[in-house]
Amino acid sequence: MMTHRIILLAGAAALALGHATAASAQTKTLYVGMNGGNFERAYTQAVFPPFEKEHNVKIVVVPGTSSDILAKATAAKDNPQMHVMFLDDGVMARAISAGLCEKLQPSPELDEILPAARFKDDMAAGVDLGMTGLAYNKKMFDENGWAPPTSWMDLADPKFKGKVVFQSASASSFGLHAFLMFNRIQGGSEDNVEPGFEKFRDTIGKNVIEFIPNSSKISEMVQTGEAAIFPLTPTGVAGLQDKGIPVEYAQPKEGSVLLMVAECVIANNSEPELAQKLAAYLLSADAQTKALEAGNIIPSNPKATASTPKAEEKLKKFHEYMKTVVTLDWDAINAKRPEWNSRWNKTIEQ
Repeated sequence: MMTHRIILLAGAAALALGHATAASAQTKTLYVGMNGGNFERAYTQAVFPPFEKEHNVKIVVVPGTSSDILAKATAAKDNPQMHVMFLDDGVMARAISAGLCEKLQPSPELDEILPAARFKDDMAAGVDLGMTGLAYNKKMFDENGWAPPTSWMDLADPKFKGKVVFQSASASSFGLHAFLMFNRIQGGSEDNVEPGFEKFRDTIGKNVIEFIPNSSKISEMVQTGEAAIFPLTPTGVAGLQDKGIPVEYAQPKEGSVLLMVAECVIANNSEPELAQKLAAYLLSADAQTKALEAGNIIPSNPKATASTPKAEEKLKKFHEYMKTVVTLDWDAINAKRPEWNSRWNKTIEQ
C-alpha cells in the first residue's frame, strides 16, 4: 500500500515538474528597449509575434527615447535588465564606446543589409534608415517662381532672408546634421568645427526666422507662410504631406546625412543566444517588410518589399538617396558635443 502511494506521489511530482518545465519554457522573456509610439506599435503588433511564436518567447518593450534607454542600460551595466536595444545612431556610438553592446554574430541577415547600416566591427546595425536633407514649402516656392533647392548652401540664399527655420544644433539631430554639413562645405570636419562656427551667423544665420528645439512647429510655420526652407527627412516630409501640408523633399548635391535607428545586443545579458537570434531576425527582409507596412519604418535590408506600387516607388527613391548619403564621425562628435552645445547656445542662438 505504502509502495503504491509512493509511486503515486512520485508520479504526481514528475507531472508537476513537467508542467513547471513547460511553464518555464513558455515564460522566457526578452526585454527590448526602443522608442514608444509608432515604433512600439509596429513591432509589437506586426514584427515580434512571428518570432515569439517560433521561439516560444515573450518580447516586452521598454519604451523611451534613445537617451532614456541608454541611461537604463548604463545604470544596469553589471546586471543587464534588457537584451536588445534600439538607439539613434549617435547615441548608439556612445553605447558601444561605453561597452554596453556585444558584437552581432555573423548571419545571412547581417550580410544582406546595406553597408552603410553596419557599424564598425558589427557592434550594431541599422534597422530603420533615415536621412536629413532639405525640405521646402512648395506653395511658397511655386508662388515666387523659385526652383527647388539643390544645396545645403541654399539655406544662405538672400532670397530666403527671414524664411529659414533651423532646428537647434544643441537639441536636434536635424539641426546638428545641417550645421555639420555647412561646416564641411566651409572646409571643416567633425574634428574641426571652427569654420562652421565662424561663418554660420553671417550666412545661414542671417536668414533664420526662428531656431526651434524640434520639428513639431514646422507644419504650423509652413501653413502660416513663415517657413520657406528647413532641414528635414523624407519620412518627415511624407508625414506632413499626409496631413495635406504643401512640402517637398530635396536631396542636397553634397549629400544628405545618414540618420539611423540601430539595434545592438546588450553585453552580458541573461539570454545571449536568443537575443542574437532576435537581432538577426530584425534585420531580415521579412521582419523589415512587416515594419515598413505597419509603421513606415524604412528598411536597411534592400530585399524588404513594399505592399503597394506607390510605396515601392517611395522606397526606390529612398535607396537612390542612400547612394550619396554622408556618414558622420560620431566618436568625434560625442567627444565634443557638450562643448559644441554650449558654444552654439551662447554664440548662435543668443
